[in-house]
Amino acid sequence: MNELTPRFWKVFFELYEALPRQGPGNQACAARALSLCRYLPSSPTVLDLGCGVGGQTMHLAELTCGPIVAIDSHAPFIERLKATLAERGLSNRVRALVGDMAQPGQLPKNSHLIWSEGALYNVGIENALRICHALLRPGGHLAFTDAVWRKENPPPEIKASFDLDYPTMGWVDDVLAAIEKCGFERLGHFTLPDEAWWDDFYSPMKLRIEMLRRKYAQDQEALAFVDQLAQEPDLHHRYSDYYAYEFFVVRRFANSSEGRE
Repeated sequence: MNELTPRFWKVFFELYEALPRQGPGNQACAARALSLCRYLPSSPTVLDLGCGVGGQTMHLAELTCGPIVAIDSHAPFIERLKATLAERGLSNRVRALVGDMAQPGQLPKNSHLIWSEGALYNVGIENALRICHALLRPGGHLAFTDAVWRKENPPPEIKASFDLDYPTMGWVDDVLAAIEKCGFERLGHFTLPDEAWWDDFYSPMKLRIEMLRRKYAQDQEALAFVDQLAQEPDLHHRYSDYYAYEFFVVRRFANSSEGRE
């Protein structure tokens, strides 16, 4: 993706807005991460940052009992999530709002749990951790996924792909060091299995890509953008042993004397 033109972004969102989720993950992983949140109350307040169309928001609504605020900066994602909430009778319990984690003053504070799947890297992982620390109540939990390297010397095409989207991507130990630096207690972490990439993300993406190829069969510019976007699942199929998504579950210390604030 050398030239990210307005036309490219139109095709990009035409693809991503139609997907059930905008990154890897599934309900089993969400349940496993929640099981590591050992100090949550029975009806926690949850803030879902970078919710997309709400794939994981729906999992949270099924797996928890408290109120949820779901936030994303892309308004069409939020509109689709609002429609889903209305359809499922969840509008009174789950609020979907347009917002930007880069502007934390606009975000709700004192949540028991902040959840973020594949979104914190957009503002830099250490900066995002500090933002979440400030938004959580003392003793609150943060559960998030982040892309990490698994093997040295990745092939040039996969390195170029991540250099474009996430040039500061590190290793699990790098994220763990940032977690400690930002005043969190580590509760656990695990690697997302391959089915978490395919079942609700890449498989629907490949179907949508074929639909867009038919739609733009006579539009060479749009078709080139579709072909660029199609590289992502193909690269994952070939090179997934070089990188992973890791689910991290941490807790803000209950008071400043327990850790670095």
